[in-house]
Amino acid sequence: MSDLSAQGLWLWLLSVNGGVSGDSGHEPGGPGPETGIGPGAGAHVSWSVVALTIGIVGLPNVGKSTLFNALTKNDVLAANYPFATIEPNVGVVGVPDPRLAKLAEVFSSAKIIPATVSFVDIAGIVRGASEGEGLGNKFLANIRESDAICQVIRAFRDPNVVHVEGQIAPKDDIETINTELILADLQTIEKALPRLEKEARMAKDKAATVTAVQKAQSLLETGTTLYAGGAAAGIDGEALRELHLLTAKPFLYVFNVDEEEMGDDAFKAEMRALVAPAEAMFLDAKIEAELVELPDDEALELLQSMGQEESGLDQLAHVGFRTLGLQTYLTAGPKESRAWTIPVGATAPQAAGVIHTDFQRGFIKAEVVSFDQLVAAGSMTEAKARGQVRIEGKDYVMADGDVVEFRFNV
Repeated sequence: MSDLSAQGLWLWLLSVNGGVSGDSGHEPGGPGPETGIGPGAGAHVSWSVVALTIGIVGLPNVGKSTLFNALTKNDVLAANYPFATIEPNVGVVGVPDPRLAKLAEVFSSAKIIPATVSFVDIAGIVRGASEGEGLGNKFLANIRESDAICQVIRAFRDPNVVHVEGQIAPKDDIETINTELILADLQTIEKALPRLEKEARMAKDKAATVTAVQKAQSLLETGTTLYAGGAAAGIDGEALRELHLLTAKPFLYVFNVDEEEMGDDAFKAEMRALVAPAEAMFLDAKIEAELVELPDDEALELLQSMGQEESGLDQLAHVGFRTLGLQTYLTAGPKESRAWTIPVGATAPQAAGVIHTDFQRGFIKAEVVSFDQLVAAGSMTEAKARGQVRIEGKDYVMADGDVVEFRFNV
C-alpha cells in the first residue's frame, strides 16, 4: 500500500473486510454499535469503547450509583442500604467536545465520535475491606482493574439516607477508604518483597525495584497513599508497576453536596486542601440526575440559574480525562469527525498508531493545523492557502486539539 491519508486507510480497511458502517454494527478497530444520541449539525454520534477506566468508589449510601446513573443514563439500582451494587456496572461516557460539532460543519461529516472514558460503579467499601469484610475482596479486585480511582464523598445532609458510619464526616470517610487501600497495598508488598529481594541477589538490575518497593512500604506505613506522597518521597513509580498497587493509581474526588455546601467557598477550599494533589469536584448527584432528563436548552437554563455553564458530569468527564494524563487530537472528513485519545507527550507516530498500527509503522509525516485556525479558515484548502497547515515529522509532540492527516507507507 502506498502513501495514504488516515481517511483513505480507514476506507480501504472497510473495503477489504467486505463491509461498511452499519453492516455488522462494528468497523475494524473502530466504534461499536451506534446510538441515536447526537449533538447538532445533523451529525450522528457513535461511541467507541475504550480500555481506560475510572472506578467510582465510596462508602455505602454516598450517592455513587445515583452519580453513575446520571453519567450513563442507565438504571442501576440505587437503594438506601449497603451493597446495592453487587457487581460492577460499566458505562462508557463521551467526553464533551464542542470542537467536534464545528468540524462536522466544516467537513459535512456524517458522524461525530467523541473521546470516551469508562466509569465503573463498584460496590461500597466498609472498614475491614482489606481483610475481606463486606464485599472487600470483590471491591479490591474490581478497583485493581481500574486505571484511576474516583472517590465519591458524602457531604449532603439527609436524615432519610442512612450513613454507614452514623455521621456526615467527609474527612473520616476519605481516611476510611484510603486506609483500606493502603492496607491492601501493604499486604501486596509483604507477599512480593521476599521474592523481589531474592531476585535482586541474582540479578543486579532488580535492585532498583527492591529499593522502590521498600520506600513505598515505608510511605504507606505512615498512612500516606503513593499517589499523594510518592513523588515527594522520591519513589520510582515505574519500578512499582508490576505490583499493580492500588494507591499508586491517580485519584480524583467528587464531593456529593447539597445547595448549602455548593455555595460554601470555605468548605470547598478545606476539602481541596484535604485531597491535594488530587483534583476535587463538587456536585449534587440528585440535580445531575435531573439535568440528564431535560432537553439541552432547559438543562442549560437550569445550570445558568445556579451560576454554572457546564454540568458537574461534563466537568467530571474532563477531569477524569486529565487525571489519566490524556488529551485528544482530531481528524475530520465526510465520513466522520472524531477525537482520538492519546497520552500527553505522545509523538506524531504514536498518535498515528492509535488509528492503526500501520500508521505508526510506516509513518512518513503529519499534516497538522490548529483547530482554531482551521475553523477560522473555513476549510483545509483555505488553511493551506494561508500557510497554516504544518508538515511535522517523527519528533513532533502532539498538542491537544491538533487537527491531523497522517501520511504513511507500508
